Amino acid sequence: MRWKTPRITLEWPAPVTVMGVINVTPDSFSDGGRHLDPHAAVCGALAMVKAGAQILDIGGESSRPGAAPVSLEEELARVIPVVEALRPRTEALISVDTYKAKVAEAAMAAGADVINDISGFEADPEMASVAAATGAGVILMHMRGTPETMQVGDLAAEDINAMAMGALKAAMEKATAAGVDPEAICLDPGIGFGKTVEQNLQLIARLDEWSIFGRPLLLGVSRKSFIGALTGQPVEGRRWGTAAAIACGIWQGCQIVRVHDVDEMRDVAVVAQAIAGARRGR
Repeated sequence: MRWKTPRITLEWPAPVTVMGVINVTPDSFSDGGRHLDPHAAVCGALAMVKAGAQILDIGGESSRPGAAPVSLEEELARVIPVVEALRPRTEALISVDTYKAKVAEAAMAAGADVINDISGFEADPEMASVAAATGAGVILMHMRGTPETMQVGDLAAEDINAMAMGALKAAMEKATAAGVDPEAICLDPGIGFGKTVEQNLQLIARLDEWSIFGRPLLLGVSRKSFIGALTGQPVEGRRWGTAAAIACGIWQGCQIVRVHDVDEMRDVAVVAQAIAGARRGR
């Protein structure tokens, strides 16, 4: 399996790829404000690369439940200086976590490699065209509603796995119709984005079913609220729960894990993949 980006093509089977999270925001649920200063963001990102991150995911707008949107100008001011500063200092892939086409376009021009769109190309009608024109690697994620509304109201679903797979199948079709290379697409089931605790567990338990798409899967469970609901731990105490969820996801076949604690979760990924590989006779 291959995932193409403008500079680097990742191929699996290979070690699970670790994506480090750099939130250039004052209000992210896990590390709000820690990397708001561009210098702090760059130093934090380079430390993650040293710890084993192969992808750096730079986000300038919080997507925590209930988060209000920020303006285009503010998001650009947060994200672009960090991408520009990082590009000459690392060979790691740089991903921009945005659903705004203009932010994605500017980030790609500044040296980013990947567009990580939590809306699955639904929020901005220009995003698919930007991805195609820049040759970006693309992460399409499933989300119900918006960050402001996604955990509000009735979240019932007869089959959350079928719902997410159907939505991302449509997103892939939209992307390829706009000219995105199918091999540039990665899928993210969107753990925590408009799902109940039980629905999140169902998605992780059934990740193996997503192999029908033939695309790499990204799992983003780091420090999320479903782990807190199960363990009773606050955000800063969810590393062990995160490790368990990552191990289960790798056992079920995900290729990329998006994490805050790169050093620890890299080791989790290495051991979990070794065990999963032994089961498959590799």
